[in-house]
Amino acid sequence: MSVKIRLQRHGKKGKPFFHIVIADSRAKRDGKFIEKIGIYNPVTNPATIELNVDAAVKWLNNGAQPTDTARAILSYKGAMYKKHLQGGVAKGAFDEAEAEKRFAAWVDAKEAKVQGKVDGLATAKADAKKAALEAEVKVNEARVAAAVQAEADAKAAEEAANAPAEETTEAPAEGEAAAEENTEA
Repeated sequence: MSVKIRLQRHGKKGKPFFHIVIADSRAKRDGKFIEKIGIYNPVTNPATIELNVDAAVKWLNNGAQPTDTARAILSYKGAMYKKHLQGGVAKGAFDEAEAEKRFAAWVDAKEAKVQGKVDGLATAKADAKKAALEAEVKVNEARVAAAVQAEADAKAAEEAANAPAEETTEAPAEGEAAAEENTEA
């Protein structure tokens, strides 16, 4: 029986979610499996991967063949590196304690790198939000300035419309005053 480490798709259309499973290579993609060793959610940024590294290494040592994507996930989480270190222990290159120390250092470095990416994404999101808020403030200030200008133009137009009307009413009044002066004289 040929055993594979592969992904089993779950989730809905457009929102994939995968289980990382050990399955017979002849079984259907989403069908019968031997053991579930983890999950993979590519929708989140960075992708969420939970993997039982020890179980993955056990199956790799027993001859399970990972698919290309599963191999990338196992490599990303350190299962392939841990198997490599166990090979070094078996050959006598170093002892088990040294292998565990190297693996722990690798995991710490990987977690720091992932945390750096998460922090970078958070700051980028905050910067984008701040830039959008500043742009919105500028647009609002422009709208207020345009409204004040339109109001000033409306007052000027109203005064201009009222000014000729007042002059025409004042002109007869001046004429009446002149006529009164003429009658008095």
